[in-house]
Amino acid sequence: MASRVRLGAISAVLACGALASAAFAQSPPLSGNAARGKVLSQTCLGCHGVTGYRNAYPNYEVPKLWGQSPDYIVAALQEYRAGERAHTTMHAQASTLSDQDIADIAAYFGGEPLRRAATPASARTPPSAAAVCVACHGADGVGIVPQYPSLAGQHPDYLVQALREYKDGERKNPVMASMSLPVTEENMWIVAEYYASLRPSLETLPRPETFLSLRR
Repeated sequence: MASRVRLGAISAVLACGALASAAFAQSPPLSGNAARGKVLSQTCLGCHGVTGYRNAYPNYEVPKLWGQSPDYIVAALQEYRAGERAHTTMHAQASTLSDQDIADIAAYFGGEPLRRAATPASARTPPSAAAVCVACHGADGVGIVPQYPSLAGQHPDYLVQALREYKDGERKNPVMASMSLPVTEENMWIVAEYYASLRPSLETLPRPETFLSLRR
């Protein structure tokens, strides 16, 4: 069992390295304008700006985005726009956005992205179920490169849903598909609860003017 975990971790490192090299070989991303992104994001804030807001079906908390890497938000929105992620509402919203719109929204939602700890060794020891995850998402839940999502403090039920979608092919990502395929439902929850517990963490974008906010 230990040898399989080590082999999986090595495979994950190699896969992350290959994807990072490919990402950096592409043309530089557009520079995002957070002020313009705030104007464009009013519809987005109807879900992502409300603490505790849940996707209706399947039922899970919509992801926290404050502190997420803008580069990853750009990649996610492009995948929704292209239909590479199965979510009707997100596809419809993203389909109306230009590349510059996406860059601006990402700059607004990302805020101050989480940073890797100065001493990563101080992070808690991840559970064995997460051994292959840390190669890309870090032991402290911060993506090793901007294209990889940070997971620290993310809603656990959202993380589980994302893993299910990669495993079932509803999200088209060859690396995540291969990594999630052998993961059991039990281990998905172990991984999700671990990352959800890490601090500093992602947050729901502050939006005090939202009258639907469940904080009140």
